[in-house]
Amino acid sequence: MAARAYWQGQIRLALVSIPVEVYPATRSGAAIKFHQIHRPSGKRINYEKVVAGIGPVDRDDIVKGYEVSKGNYVLLEDDEIEAVKIESKKTLDLVQFVDTDEIDVLYFEKPYFVVPADDLAEEAYIVLREALRKSRKVGLGQLSVRGREVLVSLKPCGRGIVLEQLRYADEVHKAKSFFGQIGDEEPAQELLDLATTLIDKKAGPFTPEEFHDRYVDALKGLIEKKIAAKGKKILEDVSEPAPRAGNVIDLMAALKKSLGEGGGGAPAKKPAAKAAAKKAPAKTAAKPPVRKRA
Repeated sequence: MAARAYWQGQIRLALVSIPVEVYPATRSGAAIKFHQIHRPSGKRINYEKVVAGIGPVDRDDIVKGYEVSKGNYVLLEDDEIEAVKIESKKTLDLVQFVDTDEIDVLYFEKPYFVVPADDLAEEAYIVLREALRKSRKVGLGQLSVRGREVLVSLKPCGRGIVLEQLRYADEVHKAKSFFGQIGDEEPAQELLDLATTLIDKKAGPFTPEEFHDRYVDALKGLIEKKIAAKGKKILEDVSEPAPRAGNVIDLMAALKKSLGEGGGGAPAKKPAAKAAAKKAPAKTAAKPPVRKRA
């Protein structure tokens, strides 16, 4: 468990209050971070705060500004901003419950683990968890933390409860502006059946440990080689992908080939099917229709 809680307080459902602690459920990945270096000296490059036509400025002369029009700003002092911050309340009121699939995936931003603060809180915590699970509902409320108010949801997760920070409506683009021009005609049934079969063929449990950021792994390997080569330039061999003939594809043929029906990697057929295939007479090529003269 993380040493420092993101939030401590109580979840309140009507007259029931549950003391809890909230911890981040995720951590930063193994991303490789680079610094800008001055090549001749090998020293790191720093940045100065400068004003065009004036030059470097003192930190004390820097204030926050909101641009109201091109080049015109409203200046705000730190104490003015501090005065409008939401008071940090230690209570998360569950004000609404919705179906688990009612919240669009676009609204979910970041997950947190919610744990009971002590042994006395555990009974009420378990009751809330199981009530959410039985009703198949997600609890909604607003959490005041670090001077701002965030929208959150609560849902059961194994033995615990997960709090997910949600985006507000004005933070999410309307999907219609991106998907509105896509046609709504039904696909051919045979194409749909082939695609569904392909999905079923590749279906399986989600095991996140099987997925790795191959770019990060390659960068780590490159850094190790550079250290061993004492800084000499290293260029990895990269195989170029085969050029595509064009954007137009035969969707039916592509799906069948993906399933192994029209190309390499075809699954072994049953013996009975093979025997039947051998006995079947070869089909003659269909003759083109004869057009009658007018």
